Amino acid sequence: MSYHYYEPESLRRLTEKIFKSYGYSESDAAVITDVMIQADLFGIESHGVQRLKLYTSGIDIGRIRVDAVPEIIKETPVSAVIDAHSCSGQLASMFASETAAKKAKKSGIGMTVVRNSNHYGIAGYYSLWLSRRNLIGLSLTNTWALVLPTYGTKPMMGTNPIAFTVPASPYPFHLDMATSVVTCGKMEVYKKAGKETPRGWALNEDGTVNTDPVRFVENNGKAVGGLLPLGGMGEIYGGHKGYGLSVMVEILTGILAGGLTSDRVTNNTDKGLTSHMIMAIDPALFSEEPQNIFRNLSMYLQDIRNSSRVKDEQKIYIHGEKEFQNEEKVRKQGIAVSDSTLEEIREICKKLGIKENDYLTENIF
Repeated sequence: MSYHYYEPESLRRLTEKIFKSYGYSESDAAVITDVMIQADLFGIESHGVQRLKLYTSGIDIGRIRVDAVPEIIKETPVSAVIDAHSCSGQLASMFASETAAKKAKKSGIGMTVVRNSNHYGIAGYYSLWLSRRNLIGLSLTNTWALVLPTYGTKPMMGTNPIAFTVPASPYPFHLDMATSVVTCGKMEVYKKAGKETPRGWALNEDGTVNTDPVRFVENNGKAVGGLLPLGGMGEIYGGHKGYGLSVMVEILTGILAGGLTSDRVTNNTDKGLTSHMIMAIDPALFSEEPQNIFRNLSMYLQDIRNSSRVKDEQKIYIHGEKEFQNEEKVRKQGIAVSDSTLEEIREICKKLGIKENDYLTENIF
């Protein structure tokens, strides 16, 4: 599989045009697109424009409702329960982030949970958005069932990412991780590339090791087999800990929001069923000089970078550092789009009557 490299802003313009063609306002199309482009800038191919087919298919079958507006149905000074009414996961989560930020600025903390939503892209987008407003950000979501409980063969949890971002220098501390060994999107990338996946990522329906992403996707449609929790198979490397973290996310999203747990979520429906949690914390709760917290964190992270390394390793990275450095590179080089994803984009454009070449600028090396 080969890749084409496109100037990020040209890919942004095309993606916004696609969503506007589906009826989204200019501002809403920009929000959805920004989440996707940020994923590609960070080098997270699985959640960038590779997801266009997932979102447009969701709109086509009515699972994602273009005209839906998220609504607060229960509220306190520090919390809110939001019904997304099947709107885009990105729009519901930005509404939740804005609500959490307002509450944190007023009361010190803001906690929002969302139900009846859709896939919201990279979890770290929302925690990073909060950190850029001098808040500590936490972002969680469940998904459709993809992940096996320890010793199980039926998926019961989603990949259930946890994203946690705190302002620091030169980069924020930005942890964005699935509670499974790998994301479903990564399996899709391997499927498109026609490559086997590494051992230890997934199991087949009979509990044997799966290295075939095609079989994984087929099994996922039957709700058998699945991805392993963080730590892998069994308990020897801590698989039970990843399993526990994944259930924790289910509690903080689907259960608290009054929505559904991942084993009851499906993509083949005319209603959004995903749940999220967004939390914002104002560090002023803990210090008269919040910048001291960020300054102390920056010093600690630098001490980690400068600490002793194992032989032949050139650098110790802090979470998020690779992503921010990758963004600097991608803005110059262009966003990598695989042949398979490009073909999906062309099919979407053809259906909508869009000439993609009027928008895309390819970088030729």
